[in-house]
Amino acid sequence: MSKVTLRYQEISDAERYFEILSNPNFRYFEVKVKSVEEEREWLKTNPEKREKNREYNYAILYDDELVGACGIAMDTRRPHIGEIGYFLDEKYWEKGITTEAVKQIEKIAFEILELVRLEIRMEPGNRASGRIAIKCGYTKEGSVRKAYERDGEYRDCLLYAKVKER
Repeated sequence: MSKVTLRYQEISDAERYFEILSNPNFRYFEVKVKSVEEEREWLKTNPEKREKNREYNYAILYDDELVGACGIAMDTRRPHIGEIGYFLDEKYWEKGITTEAVKQIEKIAFEILELVRLEIRMEPGNRASGRIAIKCGYTKEGSVRKAYERDGEYRDCLLYAKVKER
């Protein structure tokens, strides 16, 4: 049986992330990395983001191979809320890997970071991400208009959320 694990991202992951994020079929991920060096520089900021309780970014490993990433971005004005994001190498789509990674990061968010609410935001056309949210028990709360910018254009997104039951 194949195993999904998470670990903190490392600077040495830069080349692999650049390879994954350079895939032209990667339509729904907001960030477009221009070079391996740019990715390295971004990865170097992770320890400080954790220290300041702003972001917690993890590598997704499948049978010990780096296949993607996921993270929690903290809402700095509402510290009980976090937003989960993720991406996965296309070769590993539709294997349940991201669903398992979301379940693991959710456990970190609720049990270690003591968050009360988790959100997943996605483009309306991203059906795969919607299926992942539903499989993990998130509720579709609606549409958020002009919630993020991509390619110089403000875009709407769907909002899914899950709250920790006390």
